[in-house]
Amino acid sequence: MIKVLIVEDDPMVAKFNRVYLEKVDGFEAAGVVHNVSEAWEFLKKEEVGLLLLDVYMAKTTGLEMLMELRKSGSPVDVIIITAANDNYSVQTALRYGAVDYLIKPFDFERFKESLLLYKKKQALINETESVSQEELDPFLLNREESEEKVDSLPKGLTPITFSRIAKQIKAWQDRNFSAGEVAEATGISRVSVRKYLHYLVDINVLEADVIYQSTGRPLHQFRLRIDKIDVINTFIAADNG
Repeated sequence: MIKVLIVEDDPMVAKFNRVYLEKVDGFEAAGVVHNVSEAWEFLKKEEVGLLLLDVYMAKTTGLEMLMELRKSGSPVDVIIITAANDNYSVQTALRYGAVDYLIKPFDFERFKESLLLYKKKQALINETESVSQEELDPFLLNREESEEKVDSLPKGLTPITFSRIAKQIKAWQDRNFSAGEVAEATGISRVSVRKYLHYLVDINVLEADVIYQSTGRPLHQFRLRIDKIDVINTFIAADNG
């Protein structure tokens, strides 16, 4: 369980952040404080792995706290959650190691994606003594790679159909699904759906497994790799306009 401290000066926003947080498996709200001074006091007494940190607060800003955390060598990770959308704030946060930057207002799905990706990265780092480049790349590469995948679709696959299938995959990002279920939900033929799903397996966006039903017949099931959600979002966006 990853313990999280919410640092937010607006009580209502802090409450919503906590509600959102408690909907995501693997995370626990260790506490809520309303300024940087209270946050430092909390960290002296309690061990947390992650801060959800606002920028605009009285006296000391969240960015100033982030800088001090890094200067002190603190291992606490930080996700910035703020209305600050200026270049300086974004660049400073990323320069000082913020693992994500959420601009208010944001929806729950974006919040959830951020936390799940963070959890997966932490599991990779904490559960193994060493990691390969291939394991690290999903967390380090930018979206240009995702856009290249859309631009180079195999013959017979179209952005319009891909967008419909990608939307359904995103809706089911927390569970396994079959080609038949996607076909039924989207109205696309099962044969066509299989082509798209197998392509996503080939480019390492989906995991595939086979289970055997009571009749002995194999059923292919798929699941989204949560660190590949950007690729799915790119396929969804490709049909806009």
